[in-house]
Amino acid sequence: MGRGKIEIKRIENPNSRQVTFSKRRSGLLKKAHELSVLCDAEVAVIVFSKSGKLFEFSSTGMKKTLSRYGNHQSSSASKAENLQEDCAEVDLLKDELSKLQEKHLQLQGKGLNILTFKELHNLEQQLYHALITVRERKERLLTNQLEESRLKEQRAELENETLRRQVQELRSFLPSFTHYVPSYIKCFAKDPKNAVINHGCLDDSECSLQKTNSDTTLQLGLPGEAHDRRKKEGDRESPSSDSVTTNTTRETAQRISLV
Repeated sequence: MGRGKIEIKRIENPNSRQVTFSKRRSGLLKKAHELSVLCDAEVAVIVFSKSGKLFEFSSTGMKKTLSRYGNHQSSSASKAENLQEDCAEVDLLKDELSKLQEKHLQLQGKGLNILTFKELHNLEQQLYHALITVRERKERLLTNQLEESRLKEQRAELENETLRRQVQELRSFLPSFTHYVPSYIKCFAKDPKNAVINHGCLDDSECSLQKTNSDTTLQLGLPGEAHDRRKKEGDRESPSSDSVTTNTTRETAQRISLV
């Protein structure tokens, strides 16, 4: 026959109740010891009888277990309090966030139907002050930009002035030319019909001499023909021209001999 289930209730008979207490107390302490050994757990059992007797069991020491239990209880209580405070703070933040969102919509011109005349007036004043602040900030930015551009222009002018001074200093080291030397000299004859460009001519006599030589060198044809042609031209010329040419040739020869 197996053990039958008993009803869990207070035993009315004092003797039976005392016997049951003794048996089950020893069994409870035995199970606590087995649990601490098998599972490496810290176990403590405290039992007070009907008459006030104390029965206890502790695997690591009752005081140590009780102090640990007290610390755990205080930490649990503090955690619970902190959790309650955090929940309250979260609720406040949610309410504040909803109010800020509603106010933001009102600043955008939405959700104005629930506002009274005084609230609308306050909202208008806030927008007016905000507009003034924005304009002041804009003016400051523009002023700063103008000042920066002016400073940049001044720096550029200073750099240009420095470059000019450097160029002037370099020019002061270079030699200065006080006179101008022409590259060539042109000499023209007085007669525009017989004008011939002669380089390095000093007077009309030398130019006429060079003209005679150039006419002689520019003659084309055979030597006999050139002699006949010069003879014919000599016959046509007047005696005055021959004397002038002779005088000019003599003066030129004298100048060449003096040189």
